[in-house]
Amino acid sequence: MKRRRDMEMELKMRSELRSAIEEFSKEALIVQPVDDQVHNAAAHIPIKPFLVVCNMVLQVLDKIGPTMAVLRQDINQNIQRLEKFQESNPSLYSNVVEILKKEKNEVSARHVTSCSRAFVWLTRSLDFTVTLLQLLLKDSELKMEKAVEEAYVVTLKPWHGWITSTAYKVALKLVPDTKAFLAILMSNDEDNDRLKEEMEMFISLLVPFLDKIHLISITFNLDNMKSP
Repeated sequence: MKRRRDMEMELKMRSELRSAIEEFSKEALIVQPVDDQVHNAAAHIPIKPFLVVCNMVLQVLDKIGPTMAVLRQDINQNIQRLEKFQESNPSLYSNVVEILKKEKNEVSARHVTSCSRAFVWLTRSLDFTVTLLQLLLKDSELKMEKAVEEAYVVTLKPWHGWITSTAYKVALKLVPDTKAFLAILMSNDEDNDRLKEEMEMFISLLVPFLDKIHLISITFNLDNMKSP
């Protein structure tokens, strides 16, 4: 019982960033090969660490509160779509590329409820997350609203329609200030210096992973997909 309580306490103390870093460290994140389009179709994108980091973003949004409800709902639905599909054949669909292949062959990749669409939008949400963290690392005095707006314009806005963009503009005005947001990311046993180290480590792991994912999205002609 004591051991179980100690483990539960440790989990509560760990930040979402630290949990994501540990998961990345356990998994082979090499997306290979990526030399050309033919080889990209034979690449491997491990689904588990991808969904772990997506869930990390979800947990952070939960802590922020209802102001980011639009983004949170999209991420949650897309995670569930991929998880459900993977459960149909856990071994084969442990590789996201196999899911993309199946939907390409069935000409269903661009359907509103496709896993390919879910994968693209989850990737863009991670692009948004990385860009936001990079901005905050570069300038710790940057106002949160400004940082979120800059990250949104670069990563999500080009693919959103007018209605979605309007909803995001409203949400941007309700985000917490920078200090409060960084406190959300921080675990009980951390200080600012440790949090900065974890943000840098998280970015260094995720950026090359996302770069290779984007190459594969191009291979499957998914990179220009917009909101339905």
